[in-house]
Amino acid sequence: MKALVTGGGGFLGAAIVRLLVARGDQVVSFSRGHYPELEALGVRQVHGDLADPKAVERAADGCDIVFHVAAKAGIWGDYQEYHRANVVGTNNVLAACRAHGIGRLVYTGSPSVVFDGSDVEGGDERLPYPAHYETHYPQTKAMAEKEVLAANSPELATVSLRPHLIWGPGDNHLVPRIVAKARAGKLRRIGNRPCLVDTVYVDNAAQAHLDAASRLVFGSAPAGKAYFITNGEPLPLWEMVDKILAAAGLPPVTRSISPSLAYAVGAACEKIWKTFRLSGEPPMTRFVARELSTAHWFDISAARNDLGYAPAVSVEEGLARLKAWFQAGVPR
Repeated sequence: MKALVTGGGGFLGAAIVRLLVARGDQVVSFSRGHYPELEALGVRQVHGDLADPKAVERAADGCDIVFHVAAKAGIWGDYQEYHRANVVGTNNVLAACRAHGIGRLVYTGSPSVVFDGSDVEGGDERLPYPAHYETHYPQTKAMAEKEVLAANSPELATVSLRPHLIWGPGDNHLVPRIVAKARAGKLRRIGNRPCLVDTVYVDNAAQAHLDAASRLVFGSAPAGKAYFITNGEPLPLWEMVDKILAAAGLPPVTRSISPSLAYAVGAACEKIWKTFRLSGEPPMTRFVARELSTAHWFDISAARNDLGYAPAVSVEEGLARLKAWFQAGVPR
């Protein structure tokens, strides 16, 4: 088939592209930058902004399926920027699918759309969207996901996948942030509870997208639904952080602060950053303080049953690959 991958040069997008190319599919990547690694794979690259409907429609021309992976992520920033990329951009992707008669859309969502600041232990797809969000990313991702699922129809079958904390070699977000903070001596445990958290190795997250695509037709089990995607191996949060640090050759985190103090610091930082219009992200926010002091792991039975999803790379194997990546001389 001919597939469009928005954000094909990103961490997850590139992993999806590699799997598609490996099985013989034609791939178009839509992003703002140019990626030599995609060029080497024979991938056609269309450059543009998700908020530009004509650019999105041009990229989708001739495609049979769309994997909409691109999004504005992060914990801080202007609401309009998040809305423009995540909501307007997603609606442009939906419009492009309709304009070209594309019958399938696999959307990359986020488990953060159901996070209300409290523990989630074995939660499944019945978890509701909360009434309030403490940061713009989950709020706009929830808005976009609702649009995608509502668009499911005989003309366009849609599904949303919610991969949780994607990591692995080539990660440009989660792992580098943890490692950088540890090297700077700024990483602290928040609380002492052994809160279980699950994650997903990047190749497993990518395979889940292909699994969903293979079963997605209007009226099928996945059509119009959202699915949590993880490795199915929840671990205490700070144990997982220490394992990532060990792969990078760094010692475990030993210092800690209380959840209440972290939340208060986060609130104060947010106020200072807003008042003085400071650039960059605050060192702590209320959202991060809650995320790092609560349990959040999910039941992936629905993804196993409806998508045929079976994570092939275990956390142990993924950590071994991550360690090898660091030892190979990843930029530090």
